[in-house]
Amino acid sequence: MLITTVLTVVMIFLIFRVIPGDPAAIILGAEADEAQVQALRSRLGTDRPVLDQFTGWLWGALRGDLGVSLRFNRPVTEMILDRLAVTAPLACLSIVLVIVTAIPMGVALALTRGRLARLGFAYLSQLGMAVPSFWAALLLMSVFGVSLRWIPLGETMDWQRDVGASLRALILPAVAIALPSAAVVARYVRGGLVDQLSQNYMRTAISKGLPFRRAVSRHALRNALMPVATVLGILFADIVAGAVVIEQVFALPGIGLLLVTAVGYRDFPLIQGLALYIALVVIALNFAVDVLYRAIDPRVRLR
Repeated sequence: MLITTVLTVVMIFLIFRVIPGDPAAIILGAEADEAQVQALRSRLGTDRPVLDQFTGWLWGALRGDLGVSLRFNRPVTEMILDRLAVTAPLACLSIVLVIVTAIPMGVALALTRGRLARLGFAYLSQLGMAVPSFWAALLLMSVFGVSLRWIPLGETMDWQRDVGASLRALILPAVAIALPSAAVVARYVRGGLVDQLSQNYMRTAISKGLPFRRAVSRHALRNALMPVATVLGILFADIVAGAVVIEQVFALPGIGLLLVTAVGYRDFPLIQGLALYIALVVIALNFAVDVLYRAIDPRVRLR
């Protein structure tokens, strides 16, 4: 994890330096004069040697200083932390929905013998993976927000003033994010469990008198969750990094919407800070999945 983090930090810095063109000239546009371009170069630090730029940026990142946003004139770290108040609860709620729906569904359908149930699950899971998340979000808004009016739309998120309204504002986005992820995870759980049920150790455990349900929960399911953990790590990293499309649809002021805004305004320090945040989230979650393997299967050794 440490090696990957170091390489990622170096690559994020270098990518923004090897892109053709002068960042200051690109940000200001063709109508800017040389004095304005030079002033922005000095502000961005691109007029210094590359090694000095890297050491200064790295030292600032280690201290939590990722620079100042050109568009908002605020510290990048402060802006990311503010937007995490939206993205983090949204990600947690989406992850909970994925786990509590996908794993029981996959187990139930692996144990189901009926042909119609299996076909129905195959069609539903394929539909869940095929329907774009933004289209699912629009349908949820239309049905539950406009037609049925069960969940108010457009509620402002302020955890200090109204926790209930903030939670209601996250329900539909979380469901829209969880639907395709739950379909993917359920298919993996079902496939892995079906494979484990046909193994010799399951027949041996049942023949020795271990109840079938206990054999499934204690042995087969744990072994089936090994490949599922990898998929969950990838999906969760994508969710925590910022659901760009969903936050756009629901106008949620999270990391995804901030990234779109930064790119639209060519906010160089903010884009670089968000790229570092997303990379570190992916690295941390993949490391957590590697550690989780040991908890799922004691035979796995961390060496």
